[in-house]
Amino acid sequence: MKKRKEILMIVILLILQTIIYIFVGANKNYIHIDEAYSYGLTNYDRVEIEENPDFYNTWHNNEYYEDYLTVNQDEIWNFAPVYENQKNDVHPPLYYLLLRIAMSFSVGEFSKWAGIGLNILIYVFITVFIYLILKKMLSKEKHFEIKSAILAFASSIMLASLSNVIYIRMYSLLTLEILITIYLHIKLLKSEKINYKLLIGIGITVLAGVLTHYYYLFYLVFLYLLFIVKYIKEKQYKMLAYYTLTLVTAGILSLIIFPYSISHMFFGYRGQSVISSLEEVAKIPQKIFAQIHTLNYYAFNNLLYVIIAIIIVLAIYLKVRKKKMPEFSENEKDIVKIIIIPSALFFIIASIASPWQVLRYIVPVCGLIFIIVIYYLYKLLQVISSEKVGNSIIAILLIVILVSPFIFKLEPELWYRDKKDFIEKVSGELNLPTIYVYSSQTLGFLNDLLLFSKIDESYIAKDLDCTEENIQEIFESKDISEGIIVVISDNLDKNGILETIKEAEDFTETEELQRLWCSNVYYVH
Repeated sequence: MKKRKEILMIVILLILQTIIYIFVGANKNYIHIDEAYSYGLTNYDRVEIEENPDFYNTWHNNEYYEDYLTVNQDEIWNFAPVYENQKNDVHPPLYYLLLRIAMSFSVGEFSKWAGIGLNILIYVFITVFIYLILKKMLSKEKHFEIKSAILAFASSIMLASLSNVIYIRMYSLLTLEILITIYLHIKLLKSEKINYKLLIGIGITVLAGVLTHYYYLFYLVFLYLLFIVKYIKEKQYKMLAYYTLTLVTAGILSLIIFPYSISHMFFGYRGQSVISSLEEVAKIPQKIFAQIHTLNYYAFNNLLYVIIAIIIVLAIYLKVRKKKMPEFSENEKDIVKIIIIPSALFFIIASIASPWQVLRYIVPVCGLIFIIVIYYLYKLLQVISSEKVGNSIIAILLIVILVSPFIFKLEPELWYRDKKDFIEKVSGELNLPTIYVYSSQTLGFLNDLLLFSKIDESYIAKDLDCTEENIQEIFESKDISEGIIVVISDNLDKNGILETIKEAEDFTETEELQRLWCSNVYYVH
């Protein structure tokens, strides 16, 4: 009966969590360049749509661009791009395989729900594994199942998790693989004999992690070092040998499946970028502090510094009053150690190595850091107050954390909520011939791909010599009686280009419609 109640409690929380994810996902109405890559790399016949010989300086319809984002009827059973494109890009293929399967439910049309739905499903398992980890940590507490469930649920609906769900990349899958790795290693802590099933489970998880994202290795290496120390200290050399063999076997299998990992990590541009970042010693503190601010905003909804201040004040109070600091059982110490050390080091290395200091690179450990910080605060409260008071304070704190986005108007990263009206407008009443005056120095066309997949006729004018004659030639055969849409790259003279277009086609009015990632959109008529 107790087990049934526990399962029912988790199921209810998972349903509530999923409803929240669907609501947040419904408000996502645009995609980031990397999300466009997620779709294109699963099905297109090359990495970049811009590599098509007929891409620039030619009129195309919306289907030309939409083809990059969709699986067509004749492509349903062609999974070759999943492997070939990753070989030529910078990531391993497992996530793209799963996304490709999800895209098969919306053949012939782009759907954000293929990616978001996949992440929602992954987060069901993420919440379950955070719950299982918390149960191990809180096993000596009263009502530890309820406490574990509440904290797991809170960690899954903080801004970092919401952002992870609606960001259509491999980071949700990486988060899950790190959590499964931690959970299996917690079980390994208590294993006094060789548990072949457990080792196989670890091996499969490691294989999946390496085939999802190379940053998984950051976490695994630090975790492995902790277990080396453990086994040597306890003189469990046979366990160490079998454990090491498990990881080596998983590594070899990953290279057999995807041998291009070696060239990606050591010779590819992204691998070289990581190495260069690690060598820039002077920038390390700045990068780490930038990501701490990111952690504060997205994992603690801007309350991390407040919680840290409370922890420091409580610790000082205990020292001044000469009271004992929180006591941890050996089991608790071991579990906390194998969570906090790899998570902290992963956070530091990912912060330094990443090309940008943004959420996606640290999000796989945000949930773990969140539960550890709340857990340590809870242990301090237990020393200075009764369990009931401690529980009440933590409950109030969690409510404040989860409500604060509504109070301070915090939003998930890359929500793109502000582009809904714009997309509806240019795909409806303003679906007019569109020219993108595009600079080859622009970050990437895929930032704007979704827009062009909604427009009936468009022309990408690369490095255009913007003269009246050239503009007239481009629009010579088009009906522009209602005006045109003009998209201009950031590093170009927008005002000069707009004036030239107006003079060339006898337009008199310019209306700025939308600011995009690295361009501006205008209605000229």
